Amino acid sequence: MGEHILFLTGQLAEKPLTRILTEMDLPERTWSIRQMGVKVAALMTAEMIQRRLTDTEHADWIMIPGRCRGDVEALSRHFGIPVRRGPEEMMDLPRYFGLEGKPADLGQYDVRIFGEIVDAPRLTVDAILDRAERFAADGADVIDLGCLPDTPFPHLEQCIQYLKEAGHRVSVDSMSPNDLLLAGKAGADYLLSLNEQSLWVAEEVDAVPILIPHPQDDLASLERAMAHMDRLGKPYIADPILDPIHFGFADSIVRYHSLRRAHPNAEILMGVGNLTELTEADTAGINALLMGLISELGITNILATQVSPHCRTAIREADRARRIMHWARRENSLPKQIDGGLTGLHERDPFPYGADEIRELAGAIRDPNFRIQVSDEGIHVYNRDGLHTHTDPFELYPYLGVEQDGGHAFYLGVELGRAQIAHQLGKRYVQDRPLDWGCMVERPPEDMTSYAEPATTKRKARKE
Repeated sequence: MGEHILFLTGQLAEKPLTRILTEMDLPERTWSIRQMGVKVAALMTAEMIQRRLTDTEHADWIMIPGRCRGDVEALSRHFGIPVRRGPEEMMDLPRYFGLEGKPADLGQYDVRIFGEIVDAPRLTVDAILDRAERFAADGADVIDLGCLPDTPFPHLEQCIQYLKEAGHRVSVDSMSPNDLLLAGKAGADYLLSLNEQSLWVAEEVDAVPILIPHPQDDLASLERAMAHMDRLGKPYIADPILDPIHFGFADSIVRYHSLRRAHPNAEILMGVGNLTELTEADTAGINALLMGLISELGITNILATQVSPHCRTAIREADRARRIMHWARRENSLPKQIDGGLTGLHERDPFPYGADEIRELAGAIRDPNFRIQVSDEGIHVYNRDGLHTHTDPFELYPYLGVEQDGGHAFYLGVELGRAQIAHQLGKRYVQDRPLDWGCMVERPPEDMTSYAEPATTKRKARKE
């Protein structure tokens, strides 16, 4: 016999939840719903559930609404069966149960991220360590110390030592062979970059060199450097160099493709910053596209930078993109409907409730508290006194009656502003919660659930 699931909900959600579950085909599963005596399901607390739920109806596990906060592990211990938090919107239940595609487990990846601190010589050791911690938290596997031309870096050795003691892998990026020699002897793990003229450095240190062509578009020179390292029997990473748009971008893509075809087992690096930093466009889409190309070509290293203000979350985006593309390739799937972390401006399903469904909900309200929802028709504000809809929050103000209530007016102003942005951009709006900007904005710790639902993978999972 299949498992039985007990769904907990509030008064307003009971009817639509029943309809959704009835329409869903849950093979080898049965279900029942318990209405917990609160109008809004999100108002349930773990303590309330413990008090009011005295019979679990022989359920194998319990699902609580996604917006219901509380310690699900404590609830599981209390009831003796698993208690799981569902999706934030009831409309997403089919996807939660895998009825709209297999839930993605984004705990694995196969691309190493070098996070470059481009102005390292101008920073103190403490400042470098602080930035390294932020980069690592965002997904960087290697902290790259970027040297600057004609700029002394007297604390280079000290920085390498301290970074290594803090548990970081370290690379040093310099045009000076002497800097790279010093870095290699100080314990750096990688050196960016060596070419045919500076390969002597690789013979004197154990650090893995990143090899580049010289001149920049001469793929043959890169292959000669690779052959030299092969003769030495030492590891290396090849970088054909990604050029900016209108300055050799298309030709550089051809170089990457040609190198992979000629050397199917070579380890390759792509410096994605030449596109993200030098293109004034939102970087999430650029990272997604580049990581798709990287996935197809089997490139296993990228160099990412966060210099320009519009690139402030480039490493975090690259981390999410490498996980999405790895899963899609492994599952022979398009990189679509896997994870919404790279869709900061728009969302795949922004308006889970239509205007008719909202009108039905509004008709059941019997209290003065305002509810706010968004559909493709606009912003809907309703309470027991009626429902009002408009695309402009200012047009709704006359119906709110908060002229003498500053606190309430402020609250409604914030919420209606969020709702307007959600309607304009096509984003999910949930009352009393910030808009979701994907991985571009760090979420509060209590909202950091796993990449995959209902799986429980951690954010910093292993590298495959």
